Amino acid sequence: MALLEIRNLRVEFDTAKGPFRALDGVDYTVDAGEVLAIVGESGSGKSVAMLATMGLLPGTATITADKMEFEGLDLRTLTPKQRRKVIGKDISMIFQEPIASLNPCFTAGYQLEEALKVHTSLSGRQRRDRVLELMRSVGIPEPERRMNSFPHQMSGGQCQRVMIAMAIACAPKLLIADEPTTALDVTIQKQILDLLMKLQRDSGMALIMITHDMGVVAETADRVIVQYQGKKMEEADVLSLFEAPKHPYTRALLAALPENATGDRLPTVSDFAKSFAAEEGRA
Repeated sequence: MALLEIRNLRVEFDTAKGPFRALDGVDYTVDAGEVLAIVGESGSGKSVAMLATMGLLPGTATITADKMEFEGLDLRTLTPKQRRKVIGKDISMIFQEPIASLNPCFTAGYQLEEALKVHTSLSGRQRRDRVLELMRSVGIPEPERRMNSFPHQMSGGQCQRVMIAMAIACAPKLLIADEPTTALDVTIQKQILDLLMKLQRDSGMALIMITHDMGVVAETADRVIVQYQGKKMEEADVLSLFEAPKHPYTRALLAALPENATGDRLPTVSDFAKSFAAEEGRA
């Protein structure tokens, strides 16, 4: 049985111009210990799918699915109280833009300890020790000092490490990383990716990596789902996807990699529009 199984997920938002369908019947599964990459350009519904799974979309969203189960638990029928026992403990998420996700009014240590208060029975002293342990595990220097720092007193890379520490605080079975290297410089991006993969290997947790970067996919994933405009275009193991992509949109993404450039400019998705439209017509 898959750790997470979602079938025919649809999400619509109420807007001033009427309903907008952000996801149109997508399926996801991820097994224990697996790294699944969900890839596609901005607006393809990657983050919406995971926020729907977490129950974090606003009230303007209408979510339907034939199946939405985590370890056999039906996520569609959970009460808010039941959901709080799962989200943040068994399923955790690293959000985009750590500076925006951390509360500017509280220290890093306070925010890390908050998750432990909710989901564990540790004493105050034990929680403090666990916070220091978490900060060390994600490579934050001088954790005794940094736990008393506010987000604005830390670099973007350090804030991202705090977010990762918060996400793994309760040893989740599934970690969702939503564009975890956005707005970080190249050196820090590599450090964050290496950290995530080490944590995944050491703990055996499942990891869903949301990204638009095919280079990240090649480095991290076991299996890949390619999305475009709220639909799944292709799903394959990572080696098959890179060696023999089947869908024109997947080929467009790969062709846009700088190392695959053959002319004076990189191709765009519009360059593949005709073959893409033909493929959609056959779907």
